[in-house]
Amino acid sequence: MGTDGAPSERTGVRRATAERLADKQHEISVTEFFEKNKQILGFDSRQKSLLMGVKEAVDNSLDACEEAEILPDIIVKVEKTGDDEYKVSIEDNGPGIVHRAMPNVFGRLLYGSRFHAMRQSRGQQGIGISATVMYANISTGHPAHIQSRIEGEDEVAWGMDISIDTKTNRPVVTNDRAFNWEEKAHGTFIEYITKGRYITGRQSIFEYLKETAIVNPHAKIVFHDPDGKIWTFERATETKPPKAQEIKPHPAGMEIGDMMTYSSLTQTKTVRDFLRLDFCRMTARLAEEVCAKGKVDPDSDPHALGREGSMGLIKGISEVKLMAPPSECLSPIGETLIKKGLMHILDGEKPEFYATPVTRPAHVVNGNPFTVEAGIVYGGQIPAEGQVTVMRFANRVPLLFQPGADIITKAIGEIDWRRYGLEQRGGKGVPFGPAIFLVHVASTKVPFTSEGKDAIAAIPEIEEEIITALKGCARSLKSHLNKMAKKDKTHEKFDIVQKILPDLANKLAEELGRPVPDISRTISKIMNVVWFEPERKREQENNSVRFTYTIFNYTVRPHTFMVHLALPPESVGDAVTKSEFFDSVNKDGKAQWIIRDLQPTSSVQLSFELTGDMADTFDMDEVYISGINPVIVMGAESLPGDWGIKGMEITEEIDEDFVEDTDDTEEAEAAEEEEFEKEASDDE
Repeated sequence: MGTDGAPSERTGVRRATAERLADKQHEISVTEFFEKNKQILGFDSRQKSLLMGVKEAVDNSLDACEEAEILPDIIVKVEKTGDDEYKVSIEDNGPGIVHRAMPNVFGRLLYGSRFHAMRQSRGQQGIGISATVMYANISTGHPAHIQSRIEGEDEVAWGMDISIDTKTNRPVVTNDRAFNWEEKAHGTFIEYITKGRYITGRQSIFEYLKETAIVNPHAKIVFHDPDGKIWTFERATETKPPKAQEIKPHPAGMEIGDMMTYSSLTQTKTVRDFLRLDFCRMTARLAEEVCAKGKVDPDSDPHALGREGSMGLIKGISEVKLMAPPSECLSPIGETLIKKGLMHILDGEKPEFYATPVTRPAHVVNGNPFTVEAGIVYGGQIPAEGQVTVMRFANRVPLLFQPGADIITKAIGEIDWRRYGLEQRGGKGVPFGPAIFLVHVASTKVPFTSEGKDAIAAIPEIEEEIITALKGCARSLKSHLNKMAKKDKTHEKFDIVQKILPDLANKLAEELGRPVPDISRTISKIMNVVWFEPERKREQENNSVRFTYTIFNYTVRPHTFMVHLALPPESVGDAVTKSEFFDSVNKDGKAQWIIRDLQPTSSVQLSFELTGDMADTFDMDEVYISGINPVIVMGAESLPGDWGIKGMEITEEIDEDFVEDTDDTEEAEAAEEEEFEKEASDDE
């Protein structure tokens, strides 16, 4: 053919190549994809893979128990069986799984009940526990063994071995049998052998379970580690978290693709009804307003909206004022239980101060409601060297990996912590000092950076709420540090006065040959302070906590005043109402005592006991007074006006020769408090 045939020959070769490549194209199952991309699911190292399996199983157990309103009892066992090989088991007391569902729950990826549910839960994609089974299969060749029993006298337990066919994404079941699980009324057990590496420290199974216990104080978790040690995280409270209720999508911030999907699936006949019935917080009036602003006919068929119509609705929604989403779709930990969880697990650190935790109101991002919670623990035996410890959580699940990629870490670095008493080099980044930060993001759909669920994506709305919540805790911390500095300064002054004046009186008496004079009133006049000294003691025999305030009168006149405390209502009993000086308590736990005629140089003890789970959440630093000039009181503050309680009127006068001991530092603190009050008002 010569040169004339070359183009034709090349064309034939290329066509044959294209046909051959086409023949090689075939559908890849989701299981095959994840098998070859295990790192996407978080199984990207031996140590992390071992942790991820435990995490997915424990998360499922907690979700199941909460849905069934059961206080969780979870047992985790990790046993080394060979080089980098471990037998792992997780057992719970949840509602159990019906026999017919067991194969798909544990042996099929993207099979679950929560993906389309608009409510907060730990697991949503239907990937986690089946990915654990898949990784165990491919890393060791062993199937996972599953046991489960649902409640009922006539119900038997079922056990089976499960592996996954990665070509079809279907479970392979063997040894399926019924048996009598006598010691278990209901619950689920999974055991598998997997490749892994057990470590201790920040990114360990122990740390994950410890942090899980902090944000799930209603759970009891027992951990048998590979070294034969048994660690028990006892239940800190019998109070169950509020059960998240499913809601309709909130239209604020919705993407055009979401709007097109919802409109194609709706069963309504008009756009007006589509908006009104398929979304929450959308009334008939608002639906008309959205259509008018978006230039969409409210009587048109929502299935025919298309791209232009969906864009119009999104524009209209952005221009109307919508109520925040219903909060019942979320299950935040709550300020009381955050503090309870932190105190229960971190007791060994003996922290000096627990800042009042903050739970922010619900907001919306991309149609998904979310809320942010924060807490700060300071001092005690928490290490002062290095950066503060940051505990990150999403839907009550600890985030131990990729802190640098997480919006929580970024938000912390954006705050100038020097204003709040912590060291921060350059005014940016995670601060240094003896503190622990807790940040929890709860949402119907947490925007993770990957399916491994290690970090929360950089969403401006979420970052803003994290910063606001942390600033609320930081103001509480700074107020505490100011009080401690002022108290230390007064202590120092008191020690000097008590040492120098008695020595001087003794020397003068000796030289003059006279008796040593009583200088207690002189010391009181110099000090001119009513001093509150708090003390807390746990009573082991009756599981109560005794709180005692020793109140010293270092002034020259007697004082009558009221002491006001906010007690946990469920912990108030006869040990409070029958305590000395007690006056009254309301249903919110706001109690008051009357101290009458406290004489100069004398002291009294105000003491009471609190009982029950919430007893140790009472903050002794939050003590208020009325009926006495707060200028001369150390360790208590004036009764706030927003308490809704009328305190005792001040009837006494300040001594004419008394001059308040102020300096530039105190004036700066007053200005700082005023600035913080404005900041808090702006945050609201």
